[in-house]
Amino acid sequence: MSPPSKEIASMSAPNALFSETILLLGGAVVAAPIFKKLGLGTVLGYLAAGIVIGPVFHGITDGEQILNVAELGVVFLLFIIGLELKPSRLWQMRRDIFGLGAAQVVVTGLALTALAWFSQVFDWRGSIVAGFGLALSSTAFAMQILEGDGDVNTRYGQRSFSMLLFQDLAIVPLLALITILDGGKGSNAPLLGFTVAIGAVAAMIVMGRYLLTPLFQIIARTGAREAMIAAALFVVMGSASLMQLAGLSMAMGAFLSGVMLAESSYRHELEADIEPFRGVLLAIFFIAVGLSLELDVLVDNALFIIVTVPIVMAVKAIIIYGLCRISGSLHDDAIRIAFLLPQGGEFGFVLFTTAGTAGLMSTSTASLLVAVVTLSMALTPIGSALSKRLLRGDAREELDEDFEGAGADVLMVGFSRFGQIAAQILLAGGRSVTVIEFSADRIRQASTFGFRIYFGDGTRKDVLRSAGIDRAKIVLVCTQKKEVTDKVVELVQADYPHTRLYVRSYDRIHSIELRNKGVDYELRETLESGLLFGRRTLEALGVPEVDAYEIGEDIRKRDEARLVLQVSEGLQAGRDMLFSHPVRPEPLVKPKRAGDAFEDDPLAGTADATADA
Repeated sequence: MSPPSKEIASMSAPNALFSETILLLGGAVVAAPIFKKLGLGTVLGYLAAGIVIGPVFHGITDGEQILNVAELGVVFLLFIIGLELKPSRLWQMRRDIFGLGAAQVVVTGLALTALAWFSQVFDWRGSIVAGFGLALSSTAFAMQILEGDGDVNTRYGQRSFSMLLFQDLAIVPLLALITILDGGKGSNAPLLGFTVAIGAVAAMIVMGRYLLTPLFQIIARTGAREAMIAAALFVVMGSASLMQLAGLSMAMGAFLSGVMLAESSYRHELEADIEPFRGVLLAIFFIAVGLSLELDVLVDNALFIIVTVPIVMAVKAIIIYGLCRISGSLHDDAIRIAFLLPQGGEFGFVLFTTAGTAGLMSTSTASLLVAVVTLSMALTPIGSALSKRLLRGDAREELDEDFEGAGADVLMVGFSRFGQIAAQILLAGGRSVTVIEFSADRIRQASTFGFRIYFGDGTRKDVLRSAGIDRAKIVLVCTQKKEVTDKVVELVQADYPHTRLYVRSYDRIHSIELRNKGVDYELRETLESGLLFGRRTLEALGVPEVDAYEIGEDIRKRDEARLVLQVSEGLQAGRDMLFSHPVRPEPLVKPKRAGDAFEDDPLAGTADATADA
């Protein structure tokens, strides 16, 4: 029999976990709206919530443990960013990644190393670690600010991301540098680590190219929604773990898996599945940073921190601004980047902790540097907001949305036979179309004919948003089932009321319902084909082509008139008029003048009078 104390501990552990979860979620719910309303941004709100919950009221004391788990938010964020970057676009960014990014790390690292050496707090080895560790910036903070402002796909947003991406790559040689500075215990360790990292990246590329898309095709055919979500989480966390084992960052692994799936038809569905997890975990990550802030360390070393934090941020901002201007950025873009990336980064925690363990600096000094990084993170949202005062109003250069159709003027939901024909006309007219379809087989078949469509459920708001509905001028609803069509129409009208809706209707009754809902345009799939079929039949019976065309147009006008009447007065109104003006089933003939029969009796001669109603 176990001691009572152990039983109490085992019972209290789940309760503590539950209460901590409530505190974290409650802090996010309260702080985010308040700080957003004040114009300070949600990131600063999460940080404030963490400081209040942890260091102030001691509601949660294991902030570092929560931070380790919440780093999955950064992982999911990088996966979603990777989904938006095709390998071709990544190749186009190579100069910014390996040119501007490398210059930023090297120049900033050397400058901060010199400052650390002159401070006489570190020896030469500790100065190198401190300098290059502080040269790294926070991907989580920077990308959250960019995303919140809608600037991820701007020129300055892409350049900022390029620098952050190189910093993630730089963690491998920087960790190897610690081994070298430690006296080279195991001279082959750096080379071995580099080789393993390269091998892991190559393995990720191969698996992403040949395994991931077939995996999602198999799962999509089963129709198991929960399996699709589980597969998305498995891919993200699996790739992150693989990169971590190879010595790279988890975020880098998730980013690579996202890039490998950027050209997949399942991209939008994956983004919609991951987005809720990303949002919640990233919020908890920022709260955990606030929880980890050691107020006693800040108080005991107040003078050092008060001097160090602004100097580090100022040096980084000046160097970043200069490098951006030299590489061709406008003044406003360079200012935005400089004030977005002056903080320390998450990898600084790793470098300083590793250096402290290796004896390159004392553990107390490492903790002090961690506090500097954390405080610089907390000041970043404020600095980013203040940067707007330094802008000159340069024309902001926007990058083309490179979503392989997503973000186009036209968003098509459903790729039925009807939609396929409509899409061909739009493409032939020089318009790009984003198409989302929920049938894996139809996606596979369409891809053989050169169509680029994405796997996704158009009845879900998050999928529509991921597919670019915010930027679409017209949404075409070409789904086959009436109930699915209605659901999409109601969703778009409720959340995107200014978007025009063009809808394929199932039958006449459905057309009336859609017009009553206020869609901009509706069309029965069978109407045009039936009219054309009838015209061709008349021509085959000897009726001249011009006469057959006029007859078809006359029928079209009569049908529209009856439809307008039924929309305004109800379906029964059209039927009452039909019964009060009986039409003998006689052969249709050409009117004396196109529209004569329509003017006399809008129901005369309508073969569609009862059957389709």
